[in-house]
Amino acid sequence: MAKNSLQGIRVAILATDGFEYVELAEPRKALEEAGANTVIVSLQSEKIQGWNHDKPGDSVHVAATLDTAEAEDFDALVLPGGVRNPDILRTSPEAVRFVRQFFDAGKPVAAICHGPWLLVEAGVLKGRRLTSWPSLKTDIANAGGQWTDEEVVIDRGLVTSRKPADIPAFNQAIIEEFSAKANLQHA
Repeated sequence: MAKNSLQGIRVAILATDGFEYVELAEPRKALEEAGANTVIVSLQSEKIQGWNHDKPGDSVHVAATLDTAEAEDFDALVLPGGVRNPDILRTSPEAVRFVRQFFDAGKPVAAICHGPWLLVEAGVLKGRRLTSWPSLKTDIANAGGQWTDEEVVIDRGLVTSRKPADIPAFNQAIIEEFSAKANLQHA
């Protein structure tokens, strides 16, 4: 993949306290190395606390809050997992609205591990094929999605992966998908 294939692309990374650190940090690093401008969007300002599985990890600084962020200001969206992070976000009407706006606009979205819980709540999975952490299988099926146990799944601009071990394939897929979709939008 070309080093600057995402030059000029703005990617929102929606997260809050309890995100799985590696599922935010590694995709963010890959996107920025490909030329994207990433923006951490959250419920609160200043910083959010990451986790390394079941132990506190590093925190990251928040650049925008959901009370001011709009999907129209971004080209793509990333939803990291962690159990607490998407569970908190899916109870926020602003977070659900923000996610739904990306789908309504046909913009690419990537979610890993427990991140698809937000997609369930946003009501955007009907007829879509995706993967996630296995415990979300029934939630995804009940929301009209087709769950599959694969390293990475791409379905009409939606990129999903199961777990941290899938991050290399996830990163490659999001760069390719975001590049293709964002270049179409900017054409």
